[in-house]
Amino acid sequence: MARKRGKGRGPSQRQLRVGESLRHALAELLGRRELRDPALVDVSITVTEVQVSLDMRKATVYVLPLGAEDVETVLEGLGRAAPYLGSQVARLMKLKYSPQLSFTAETSFDRAARIDAVIDGSLADDDKR
Repeated sequence: MARKRGKGRGPSQRQLRVGESLRHALAELLGRRELRDPALVDVSITVTEVQVSLDMRKATVYVLPLGAEDVETVLEGLGRAAPYLGSQVARLMKLKYSPQLSFTAETSFDRAARIDAVIDGSLADDDKR
């Protein structure tokens, strides 16, 4: 009998393991720089996290393009390359189903920088008193 998952619970151990394997496989594929899309030429892309759905058929890939001025252009290029990347990942990992990949820009580093700036700013204000 399958367990029912509550809304407050995080991803299962299997989701985490498959997500991490997908992250490694995508990092390897993107590191080869074999994609011919003009938006992806000479762009170094870091895959920071992959979140997988419960049924393992959809995966959200969080990426951080390095040295790219227009993140949206890179995301559009990755969107066009998603079917190819999904098939290559399925081949590398020997998955039963090729996950449908969707790419999203990683924003946690920006949020962390803003939090640091706020903390530094509040500490600087305290020093003035």
